Amino acid sequence: MTLFVIAAVKVLVAFALLLNATIVIVWMERKVVAAMQTRIGPNRAGPWGMLQTVADGIKLMMKESMTPRKVQFGLYIAAPVMALVPALLIFLVIPIGAPFQFGDQTITLAVTDLNIAVLYVLAISSIAVYSVVLAGWSSGSKYPLLGSVRGSAQMISYEAAMGLSLIPVLMFAGTASLTGIVAAQAGTTFGFLGTWNIVLIPSFAIFFVSGIAE
Repeated sequence: MTLFVIAAVKVLVAFALLLNATIVIVWMERKVVAAMQTRIGPNRAGPWGMLQTVADGIKLMMKESMTPRKVQFGLYIAAPVMALVPALLIFLVIPIGAPFQFGDQTITLAVTDLNIAVLYVLAISSIAVYSVVLAGWSSGSKYPLLGSVRGSAQMISYEAAMGLSLIPVLMFAGTASLTGIVAAQAGTTFGFLGTWNIVLIPSFAIFFVSGIAE
């Protein structure tokens, strides 16, 4: 029972952190993409435009819900769900801190610590491709279908590059566990330089570009 309660609390905390982090993450992505394209990015809603995501959410809730006549309704509803669920499931294996002792229990600050966490993340993230295909297929129109085929082809292409860019990380860390990969970066080089993969492994550039494009 205690393990179940701990797991339930972890899920709730991870879900709350994810929803709140969305505001900052989306703002950062927009700013980075804007800088890459020589634009300013969001700078109106709130300080430095950080409340732009909140404004977008309010605008979305105020919009009229319209369903095209020729849609396959079940698949049409399932498409956005299949886009959201993988994003939530990925955060189950991401550690947000070091393990600590609580009574006789060692609490890891991740919902679960899989020894194949990297493969799990890649597998779950690839499910999002189906949401794009379903959205176009269920629309009942050839134009969204063509757009979904283009989008899914792009996602699959960049997922291949993203997966290959992670191989050096697995070789350096000697494990596919995200907790183990984080722990492998805890030391220093020459006594003062951090052994961070982002510095030691140039394939981070490929991973970063693939993540932005996808």
